[in-house]
Amino acid sequence: MATWSNFNYQNSASPLMEQIIFFHDHTLIILIMITILVAYLMMNLFFNNYINRFLLEGQMIELIWTILPAITLIFIALPSLRLLYLLDELNNPLITLKSIGHQWYWKYEYSDFNNIEFDSYMIQSNENLSNFRLLDVDNRIILPMNNQIRILVTATDVIHSWTIPSLGVKIDANPGRLNQTSFFINRPGIYYGQCSEICGANHSFMPIVVESISMKNFINWINNYSLDDWKQVLVS
Repeated sequence: MATWSNFNYQNSASPLMEQIIFFHDHTLIILIMITILVAYLMMNLFFNNYINRFLLEGQMIELIWTILPAITLIFIALPSLRLLYLLDELNNPLITLKSIGHQWYWKYEYSDFNNIEFDSYMIQSNENLSNFRLLDVDNRIILPMNNQIRILVTATDVIHSWTIPSLGVKIDANPGRLNQTSFFINRPGIYYGQCSEICGANHSFMPIVVESISMKNFINWINNYSLDDWKQVLVS
């Protein structure tokens, strides 16, 4: 999750987020090189006293400063296109999770397991700071690690956006439309996200929490799930 004074991305918990961070670093290096070159040329321009009364054109330099930016853009565009196709790739998902955005909470359905469904509301932070303000929910999403997960996202009222930075997932929830994406969680943990689309007065108060556990504990959670008391039960 995000912490104070953290100007970088959050630590990745999926291969897609690792690729996003690699592409960010790659593009940032190119931008730094361009910034240094332009700053150096501008400083030379400000402080030199050379005058050439007969300089009317410079076709060669114009050719160079037209071709070089085009080549630079190619070095950015090719990794970007590769990453876009990776983000849209669905690779034999094991579990399908359906997320429905409401004003202002999320509803989740595990359609693969006897239609398990529940609502997820933000909870109030307590005095002993055992949960995170504006980030914790009463009902977390429980998912197994090291498995491909497909998520179907829609909304019932206005546009929402299901976003978890650590997993590299950001997908809009549009009323009347079903969007899908997939992700792969490669380590256990609790990952926090929020709605990243301005959806009304309580937009800031519909967080998302994914808890990644082992497949054995996930199967136990599914088996021990009940409609009367559906709290997470992890049996070792």
